Amino acid sequence: MALKPGDSAPNFSLPDANGNTVTLSDFRGQWVVLYFYPRDNTPGCTKEACGFRDTHLDYQSKNVVVLGVSTDDAKSHTKFSTKFGLPFPLLSDVEGRVATKYESYGLKKFMGKEFMGIYRNTFVIDPDGKIARIYQKVKPENHAIELLADLENLAS
Repeated sequence: MALKPGDSAPNFSLPDANGNTVTLSDFRGQWVVLYFYPRDNTPGCTKEACGFRDTHLDYQSKNVVVLGVSTDDAKSHTKFSTKFGLPFPLLSDVEGRVATKYESYGLKKFMGKEFMGIYRNTFVIDPDGKIARIYQKVKPENHAIELLADLENLAS
């Protein structure tokens, strides 16, 4: 049963880097960009996170919340956020349960090895808690900028 635009976004509660619980339904009334990324401090994930950092004021001005999710723990998220000055929460989905609900966790292959991990997918969730757009196999370099342009169309 694949998620598609118009579906209710699966609700979740996950800890952020400071140990605070972040619950998706708390953001009703706002647009949410929920992006799943494989690992803190890796080249692609750093480019993607810094893209959201560099456009964060634009997202805020549109009342859009950005949430990043990976299987890294809070300590890793804290180092990553501090190192790159990330102004939005990174959430720890250590066992990949939330990523699984969002069809963003599964078998991956890298350099001839197979392992379970997070797929680089992004979900735009509207103020009513419905999935407005799904981006799969995201290219990290310009993703934040492309998403901002799409949000203009979605929100109007």
